[in-house]
Amino acid sequence: MIDSDFQDKRLSLLGFGTMRLPTHADGSIDEAQVAEMAAYALEHGVNYFDTAYPYHGGESERVIGRVLSKYPRDSWYLATKYPGHQISSTGHNPAEIFEEQLQKCGVEYFDFYLLHNVYEKSMEVYLDPKWGIIDYFKEQKRLGRIKHLAFSCHAETKGLKEFLDACGEDMEFCQIQLNYLDWTLQDAKGKYDLLTERGIPVWVMEPVRGGRLASLSDAEEAKLKALRPENSVASWGFRFLQALPNVKMVLSGMSSMEQMVDNVKTFSEDKPLTAEETALLLDIAEGMKDSIPCTACRYCCDGCPAGLDIPGLISTYNELRFSPAVNVAMRIEFMPEDKKPTACIGCGQCTRMCPQNIDVPGALKDFAEKLSKLPSWAEICRQREAAAKGGTI
Repeated sequence: MIDSDFQDKRLSLLGFGTMRLPTHADGSIDEAQVAEMAAYALEHGVNYFDTAYPYHGGESERVIGRVLSKYPRDSWYLATKYPGHQISSTGHNPAEIFEEQLQKCGVEYFDFYLLHNVYEKSMEVYLDPKWGIIDYFKEQKRLGRIKHLAFSCHAETKGLKEFLDACGEDMEFCQIQLNYLDWTLQDAKGKYDLLTERGIPVWVMEPVRGGRLASLSDAEEAKLKALRPENSVASWGFRFLQALPNVKMVLSGMSSMEQMVDNVKTFSEDKPLTAEETALLLDIAEGMKDSIPCTACRYCCDGCPAGLDIPGLISTYNELRFSPAVNVAMRIEFMPEDKKPTACIGCGQCTRMCPQNIDVPGALKDFAEKLSKLPSWAEICRQREAAAKGGTI
């Protein structure tokens, strides 16, 4: 197993993410299968287990806590997260949630604890002194109940920079969505470079984008097999990350023993991609986007009577065409109403200025129609909070 040095700890580069655990037909977690997967992981050197308050309706913490309790406490590291991004605005009580998490996981301390999903809207909550969230967790760290404090982030690069400027000195690492598709689609490269410049280690989530990058077209797969016939399609996503020196942890949300075995095999040896292989992978990613070819020249913004950030909206629209809708709902939710795609009046000034001749009003109209069919981010959070607390939805 490839190891990763982080401060005083020797971590496995591969971490077991528990957001997509195997389940029974009724949706409950198959704890027996999770136990088998965890046993295999530990036997083969995987020592990092990642969960969070809302995963599997709040059951992930309980299950992984029970499974790991059968092994010596110094043989594994456990990470979980504070759900500040989805708790209702009626109030935050980090102490109540934290104590509940310790009880659910059956531990006296967390090796790693993260502020969950820092993005443009939740940032306001995390940084608001009224709630004292960061100060509370810094105190828990001082008391030894948290060994390492960090955050996961879905903000755009600008938002990430703002959060780092505000409290980066208190954060020991940052967990971001990083894979060869999001390298450009979500500017994961810009985020990786920013964190590296700040000396902040990178933890990776969604290395194969929820499984999307583990299954390519026959033509795309043939190109990869021609270079590495013995490697699985999913392994290419992991090999891409092995070439990034500031990546200290790669979390994979494994839902079967087959995935566990394949991932352990991939991380049993360090074989990062060559420059030629990386170029091929990024070329495949470009072909997968099926996106509107906006170059963000911003010519369209000159003279827009609504003052819209058209390149930003087009970028999010492209993401909706490929990403889970929940990610886009989160991004749109923090925007002022007069800056959302519904604010477009369809005058066509933007298209007349566009060097790519993009039908911007048409794209924004379609974007608005798609958004109208999605649940709001507030509703998604309400459902997740109710599920995590064992309530009804």
